Amino acid sequence: MIERRVLGVGIVGAGFIGHFHARSWAGVRDADIVGVTSRDGAAGLVEEVRANGFGDAQVYEDVRAMVRDPKVDAVWVLVPNDARLEVVEAICDEVTSGRAELVGVAIEKPLARSVVEARRLVEMVEQAGLLHAYLENQVYAPAVTRPHELIWARGAKIAGSPYLARCTEEHSGPHKDWFWDGEKQGGGALSDMMCHSVEAARYLLTPPGVDPSEWLTPVSVEATIASLKWGREKYAEILKQSYPDAPDYRVRPSEDYARATFTFINGDGEPVIAETGTSWSFVGAGLRLSFELLGPEYSMQADTLNTEAKLFLSRELQQAQGEDMIEKQNAEQGLMPVLSDENLSYGYTTENATVASDFLARRQPRESLRNGLQVTELLMAAYQAAETGTRVTFPVDVDTFVPAVAKGTWNPRTQA
Repeated sequence: MIERRVLGVGIVGAGFIGHFHARSWAGVRDADIVGVTSRDGAAGLVEEVRANGFGDAQVYEDVRAMVRDPKVDAVWVLVPNDARLEVVEAICDEVTSGRAELVGVAIEKPLARSVVEARRLVEMVEQAGLLHAYLENQVYAPAVTRPHELIWARGAKIAGSPYLARCTEEHSGPHKDWFWDGEKQGGGALSDMMCHSVEAARYLLTPPGVDPSEWLTPVSVEATIASLKWGREKYAEILKQSYPDAPDYRVRPSEDYARATFTFINGDGEPVIAETGTSWSFVGAGLRLSFELLGPEYSMQADTLNTEAKLFLSRELQQAQGEDMIEKQNAEQGLMPVLSDENLSYGYTTENATVASDFLARRQPRESLRNGLQVTELLMAAYQAAETGTRVTFPVDVDTFVPAVAKGTWNPRTQA
């Protein structure tokens, strides 16, 4: 019997997203999680990995020690946005110095807080000779990939390419203090979540097997950001009580709502539009991801809250708060949607299985850090459009641009 070789994966960062990635390993065949390092929580993540049979993981003191271990072939970087550069610099230094041998590095979205940071990350990884992946789970979600495949094969092939994509992500707010901090995170809901919507829209508007940057040329963007809920006195106080290390949103808010409309010219020379929206002020059952694609004679739509299963719990059932039915769950009573496998539905399972398989085959993943850099450039242009209240046209110089939200100088209430 031939022994099947697997990729040894080390994880940096044991927060919420680290556990989400680890749980998706139930559907990953070509890799084992062999190590975890984190400022806190590493032992808990290792325990979960081992208990589920996802690898014989161990805790490492720091990322340098982890990548020096020959069992570690690739690294998933899942640390907060403001720690990315330091972590990736340490990884690349170990590789270029010869103290570590790695195949590749995968970095969670959004790639960086600014174009300068994003470009630096790409340069370091490529100079180290590493394969790289941008961990954008939504372009691996089955509800996105299967309709995309069908529309281009059965619709666009006959009637012509699609012309409008609408992608949104909405929930009631992040899990950790640092997400709410514009400086640490790089902005608010636009930075945190529109990276998803922009890349999902680009993916849907692009033929299968083609890089969006080769098919779509950006023309312009119009955008709006707002503090709708969490800047209000009552909810700013609730936020402060819930996340004491977050800024006071009465003084230094980040946007909890953002929308942007991007115009591109596609590979057929036709104008196409991506409408993207994000919100931390959505009140509903939980996280809602929605996708639409429209073309001359066809359309598709998907919504993660329109689930195949629902359950009802009466008002007599008083229960503790949790997220066992759906991410960002907002209720424990009533008619609730149930996602049977969130990791698969949101794209994490296929994402990690695909990237691991690519790294194992020494093949560059299709969703690379360069995709992450392009998304960062588009997001910064959207912030610039929102701040100036103008339609920003490309090419636009956003290399040194830092959003006012990230500088802590944005507060629409006091400015008004």
